[in-house]
Amino acid sequence: MTNFEPSGLSGAIHSVSTDSEIIQRSLGQPRAFAELFDRHARTVGGYAARRLGPDAGEDILSETFLVAFARRKSFDTSWDSALPWLYGIASRLIRKHRAREAKHFRSSVESAQREEHISQGDLESTIARLDAEISTRELAPRIAALSKKERETLLLYAWGDLTYEEVAVALGVPVGTVRSRMNRIRTRLDPARAITRERVVNEKEGAVDGRFRARA
Repeated sequence: MTNFEPSGLSGAIHSVSTDSEIIQRSLGQPRAFAELFDRHARTVGGYAARRLGPDAGEDILSETFLVAFARRKSFDTSWDSALPWLYGIASRLIRKHRAREAKHFRSSVESAQREEHISQGDLESTIARLDAEISTRELAPRIAALSKKERETLLLYAWGDLTYEEVAVALGVPVGTVRSRMNRIRTRLDPARAITRERVVNEKEGAVDGRFRARA
């Protein structure tokens, strides 16, 4: 269980506050930080549970907000949303559980191979975000085969529903690094479509949507 509890009335009073405003207010009024928990706990907890399973996911959720509370002075207030920052904290905590994550993902792969539907919704969401028209059975093993950095980038983008810029903030890397990783990920998840996109780039001399543009 987490130490943060729903903020109740205070959440209603400050319902239009940005995350940045909540964090700044919490510096003088620590209880205000509970509003941030109210706003993002379900999202962050769901992401952690997808990667590690529900029990470990709850532990990661609690640790994430405890760390965030302790480090709230370091939050970049130029960002209205604290979600990329929270995902970054959660991701660093999840890295300590790599063996558990690998086991959890292998279980998901085995389920997909047996044509069970335990993780069907998650994988279909990933497919939609990647614009990759390949089956669940094909996708799961390919995600499992990605490097740790590539898989983390992919899951923040697909399951965290972050933009490239927000993924970069979460991981503490340049946005160009995120773009390069996502291009490599698309190639590995769907080589045939990657070849088609490369052909389009060559034909149009690079004048294509930056979302799919090949980078050196």
